[in-house]
Amino acid sequence: MTIYLPIAELSVNIFIILGMGAAVGFLSGMFGVGGGFLITPLLIFYNIPPVVAVATGANQVVASSISGAITHFRRGTLDVKLGTVLLVGGLSGATLGIWIFSLLRQIGQLDLIISLLYVVFLGTVGGLMLLESVNAMRRAAKNVPPTPRRPGHHHWVHKLPLKMRFKKSKIFLSVIPVIALGFGIGILTSIMGVGGGFIMVPAMIYLLRIPTNVVVGTSLFQIIFVTAYTTVVQAATNFSVDIVLAFILMIAGVIGAQYGVRVGQKLRGEQLRALLGLLVLAVGLRLAVALVVTPADVYSVVMGAN
Repeated sequence: MTIYLPIAELSVNIFIILGMGAAVGFLSGMFGVGGGFLITPLLIFYNIPPVVAVATGANQVVASSISGAITHFRRGTLDVKLGTVLLVGGLSGATLGIWIFSLLRQIGQLDLIISLLYVVFLGTVGGLMLLESVNAMRRAAKNVPPTPRRPGHHHWVHKLPLKMRFKKSKIFLSVIPVIALGFGIGILTSIMGVGGGFIMVPAMIYLLRIPTNVVVGTSLFQIIFVTAYTTVVQAATNFSVDIVLAFILMIAGVIGAQYGVRVGQKLRGEQLRALLGLLVLAVGLRLAVALVVTPADVYSVVMGAN
């Protein structure tokens, strides 16, 4: 069964799109990531124009993140205060990112930059997460206790000024690295169509030393508002949000996220990080191959930026 996408200007199999949305929603709830790092490449692999894939992928992330965040809020694993501080930086970064997105589109380098960013970020983050999680599982198998550390304890990060107490996370931390992290994620959200959870989650755990039990829900909370803002501005400035495609992805994503949260609760932290690391590396490798392999159609006809 096919359906026509008015903005992407092509017909697609609705069941394939539903499957993509459900799978990404499942991963969103399971790992605490928005899923944009996966849905955007999947849409591009399915011949959706990158401009539409980025903007519409961000829209799908909103639905999956809302579904997962509500579940974490009910379970008391969401730090609203910390998420709000992240949001301040996120909205600022998204505004700058949308301007960069429009500039790259005007000079005709958007598709290449998007692919390169995905390869670099996914390869780096996935590799680091996989290495750390494998080491953690090896220590667990040998019954070697991990190096004890207090939540919120770190070196230079906790020497910064403007500290604030986050009771839910049980940490006393400067807002500077929190806002900076949100700012960087906001830029990536608007340029790459990602929620940024694949970077935010490990950064909150390893850099800011935030307890793992509140990281997932807090990450989803920030992702909701930054991706929603990005979607609205992208639709108004670049006219690149395909509402039909977004609606199909949202329905499937919400359903998948509920099951993902349930599965994620049954796995240990190092297992989740290992699976996420493998997934991130796989997507990055697929994009890297696409950059170096000669396409079947060397020439193609595309619409102009205007």
